[in-house]
Amino acid sequence: MSEIPKDLSYAKTHEWIANDGDGTVTIGITEYAQGSLGDLVFVELPEAGTKVSAGDAVAVVESVKAASDIYAPVNGEIVEINEDLDESPERVNEDPFGQGWLFKMAVNNADDLDGLLDAAAYGEIVDAEES
Repeated sequence: MSEIPKDLSYAKTHEWIANDGDGTVTIGITEYAQGSLGDLVFVELPEAGTKVSAGDAVAVVESVKAASDIYAPVNGEIVEINEDLDESPERVNEDPFGQGWLFKMAVNNADDLDGLLDAAAYGEIVDAEES
């Protein structure tokens, strides 16, 4: 079974969300998602300053198998991207919950975070997809 850290929140579309405690969140893809995609060869990230709505496709990760959209989990504004991924997209595979983060957002409404999944609920989605 894939690692699912309990201190993060999750979206049904396999993004993890870390509340940075200052009105921003850090977003990446889960271990399950990167494992399903295989070795990443390219990451296309949004520009800082881009305003997004929950559910918007805001980034793309491409592997040797497929390309996959990454969705904004909440409404807000992109405030930072992980520029290291331009040269080293494999960091997402090597460390999806650490150095492989994708982007940071300023959240419009902190209450939106309450609608995200906890580790147990996300684990049920992964279990259902793996079976």
